[in-house]
Amino acid sequence: MNEESTKKEQLERLEKKLLNFKKSPLYQYRVENGFLPVLGEGDFQAKIMFIGEAPGKKEAQTGKPFCGASGKMLDSLLESVKISRKNVYITNIVKDRPQDNRDPSKEEIELYSHFLDEQIEIIQPKIIATLGRFSMGYIMTHYGLEKEIEPISDAHGKSYETKFSYGKVKIIPLYHPAAAMYNGGLRETLKEDFKILKK
Repeated sequence: MNEESTKKEQLERLEKKLLNFKKSPLYQYRVENGFLPVLGEGDFQAKIMFIGEAPGKKEAQTGKPFCGASGKMLDSLLESVKISRKNVYITNIVKDRPQDNRDPSKEEIELYSHFLDEQIEIIQPKIIATLGRFSMGYIMTHYGLEKEIEPISDAHGKSYETKFSYGKVKIIPLYHPAAAMYNGGLRETLKEDFKILKK
């Protein structure tokens, strides 16, 4: 069996677990609204993994990450550095939509984080680009960089190196694409920061 199909099977198993994740307080909200959990999508061999915070309404309706307005912004940022969306892997820490598009809570991040940890182990990216302060905080704390955490306004676009079980990984904190929709100035900042991914 080749590596690609093994990864596919591992991710499918993970998705089944997520579908029945009844211990999450967001599970009931998902079922009541006919929403879908959003595990992630993209290239299983991707060198770059993007990690957002939690799915929005459009994402929960389709089961696909970053397919709404933030997703369009992410696509245009990827295009600006000539990286194809189909060559990266995109996911969130929290896999179900929080009510009223609120930020994920600390408890929700803790509850769902093991899904993300498993995804990272399966895909084994060389670069993890965190989108927004929640995913930056989780990844940097969880992977031994907590002493280097600073506000995202200082950390964005920097590169931090750390060791995962499968080797060295660069962590690149970025603003969430949604922030650029509310603040035009951030759009240029994000474009500049994305150039680091190309290097």
